[in-house]
Amino acid sequence: MTENKEYTDTPGLQTTAGAAPATRRIKLTVAYDGGNYCGWQRQPGRKTIEGMLDEAIRALTGEMIEVTGASRTDAGVHAAGNVAVFDTASAIPADRFAAALNTVLPDDIAVQESIQVPDRFHPRHCRTVKTYEYTICNSEYRIPQLRQYSWHLPYKMNVERMRAAAGYLIGTHDFRSFASSRTTVPSTVRTVYSLDIFTDEPLIVIRVTGSGFLYNMVRIIAGTLAMVGCGRIPSAKVHEMLEAHDRTKAGMTAPPQGLTLVGIEYPDGDDILG
Repeated sequence: MTENKEYTDTPGLQTTAGAAPATRRIKLTVAYDGGNYCGWQRQPGRKTIEGMLDEAIRALTGEMIEVTGASRTDAGVHAAGNVAVFDTASAIPADRFAAALNTVLPDDIAVQESIQVPDRFHPRHCRTVKTYEYTICNSEYRIPQLRQYSWHLPYKMNVERMRAAAGYLIGTHDFRSFASSRTTVPSTVRTVYSLDIFTDEPLIVIRVTGSGFLYNMVRIIAGTLAMVGCGRIPSAKVHEMLEAHDRTKAGMTAPPQGLTLVGIEYPDGDDILG
């Protein structure tokens, strides 16, 4: 899966057969440590974030509910603000679902906010602004307590070269070169609003905000910028990679544990009642 794996078969929200008629749609903002999970999306026989949320909601409401998520993060990827919605006939106040769910969820998943949203709201069918961060631990020796939240690179990194390379990726482009070869969406054109690189030794943080991201796009951007920082490719080469529209021309896919979905915004206010 992916930091934002996009599908053409995105079914509408619905409760499972036999559940009580839905009367409200609830939006959850969810944070999690993805290290112990096989990604966001439910998979038979596997432990996933989506599956844990389903179980927690059923424990509270007795309804056979399946949540619908905004971003289907990969195994090992973390989130501070992913979004999920579900329909419920429960009498639990919308703003109390967060506290209630956190009493039954495991310690590595926590709901940060719960609100009621319009029945028409769908987290993947509305215009979004998504922000991700990719963290590199740039130290001579690995730091064990950071191993699940960063990519350790012992090479001396030139951050200014990375920033110069990042500039080529800002704007609206065909990001075919920066998408997994398994990407099957109709269009690989996306808009990157900002791509910044911050340092707090020994950490280098790549922060990218955009309209949406292709399968593995953020991890490929991170892997490519890391190669620039290590001196393996010149900054200007990134522009050639982008224009090639060929996955084999771009850099490696960075490992999942350094990636965090920071948050998702709905700039058109589709998630606001009224």
